[in-house]
Amino acid sequence: MIRGLHGLFFSSDPEASRAFLRDQLELPCTDVGEGWLIFDLKQADVGVHPLDEAGRPEPGTHDVSFWCDDIHGTVKKLRARGVRFTQEVEDRGYGYVTFFTIPGGIEVQLYEPKYTLRKRTRRSPKRRKAAAKKKRSRR
Repeated sequence: MIRGLHGLFFSSDPEASRAFLRDQLELPCTDVGEGWLIFDLKQADVGVHPLDEAGRPEPGTHDVSFWCDDIHGTVKKLRARGVRFTQEVEDRGYGYVTFFTIPGGIEVQLYEPKYTLRKRTRRSPKRRKAAAKKKRSRR
């Protein structure tokens, strides 16, 4: 069963990129050895977007965005920590969007979505057992 999403940033300065994510964005992380930090975000979602009319970006391109609940408040806090934004917040239809830079040549989108994700729930151990038993009986 898929339980999450692991994303990657390719950086010309990975140590500075990791420090930025840890210190400026204050993302929770684990040092898995030799300075390799894995950042553990509690939520993730994945979307599949079409190419534009000119066929861009190329098929197979990946993109990583961070999202927040209050883009103006988040931008204010991040600017106070030294984060450089490349544009002001704008309405893109699906949400309010801006971009910031991470050391190492990385530009990332930050947005406040206008859509609502389904509520994530956890089944109690009793409900998990009942669901597993029901599934086995269907076989």
